[in-house]
Amino acid sequence: MGTAERHKASGSGKGEAERGAAPGVAPRGDDRPAPRPPLWVEEPARRRRLPDPVRTAAVRAVILVAVTLVQAMVAFLTALAGSWLSFPMVLSSVASTIVATWGVLDVWVTRQVWKQRHGVVSAPSSTARQLRRERRRARRHARAAARGKVGIRMRVRRRGGAGQLSHS
Repeated sequence: MGTAERHKASGSGKGEAERGAAPGVAPRGDDRPAPRPPLWVEEPARRRRLPDPVRTAAVRAVILVAVTLVQAMVAFLTALAGSWLSFPMVLSSVASTIVATWGVLDVWVTRQVWKQRHGVVSAPSSTARQLRRERRRARRHARAAARGKVGIRMRVRRRGGAGQLSHS
C-alpha cells in the first residue's frame, strides 16, 4: 500500500483497521509519524552584536595577536635550535608585540569613541535617565520663572516707570 493509497483510505471515513476492530478496542492510528520539534529554534541573543567599526578593530587585533604568538614561538624554537634565524625572529617578535598592543588598544579606543558618538543605550526605567529628566524640568521652571520676573521689569522700564528721566 503506497502513500497515495493510504491517503485515500484515511480520507474515506473509516479505514480497514477500524472496520474490523472489536467494540471497545481503540482503533489503530494512521502510519503518519508524530510531528517533530523544529530543527532550528531562535533564541534571543544574550549580548548585543558589536558595532561594525569595533568588530573590524577586534578582528584586526585578533589576527595581529595570533601572528605575534606564532612569531614568538618560532623565535623561541629557533633560539633553542641555535639557528641563525633566531635573532631576526626575536627582533620581528618585539616589533610585532608593539603592533599587537596597538591593535588591542585600537579596539578599546574605537569602542569608547563609538559609545561617545552614538550614546549608551539605557533602559527607559533607568534611574539616571529619570534624574536627568527631573533636573531638566527644574532648570526649565527656573528659567521660565526668571524670564517672567525679567519680563515684568523690562515692561515697566519701557513704559517710563521710576528711574527713567527721559525717553531717549
